[in-house]
Amino acid sequence: MKGNPDIIDALNGLLAAELAAMDQYFIHAEMYADMGLSKLHERIAHEFDDEKGHAKQLIERILFLEGQPDMHTRTPVRIGQDVEEMLGNDLQLEYEVGDALKAAIALCERERDFQTRAVLQQLLTDTEQDHAYWLEQQLRLIKLVGRENYLAKQM
Repeated sequence: MKGNPDIIDALNGLLAAELAAMDQYFIHAEMYADMGLSKLHERIAHEFDDEKGHAKQLIERILFLEGQPDMHTRTPVRIGQDVEEMLGNDLQLEYEVGDALKAAIALCERERDFQTRAVLQQLLTDTEQDHAYWLEQQLRLIKLVGRENYLAKQM
């Protein structure tokens, strides 16, 4: 099914962000493992898998619309130097992805591509209600119980 070129471009922009998120989560997960923070490693490795699933859905939709997935372009990856910076960088990326998803959903509505909109709405739900919310919660916990207590619970 020949898709709208603007929608395919928007999907490729989202793909660039999801691929970057995969890279960032992968690196952060391994850094947590190296630090001995097994609970953070497990959760962020799970986030990596979620982002891989999001990228797969975008690739499938681009191909369905007879577009060419752009696997070369990436949103910049921000590697943190400590736990708070890592969590904060991941949260910032989720906010950026959420904004891009909302813009792409609005484009789909204008172009009356309701099936692509439905795919993107599910990705937005994951981004806001799972990924971003969990990261916000972790940063609040650090402020609430202190960095040392938080890190002790992550071992």
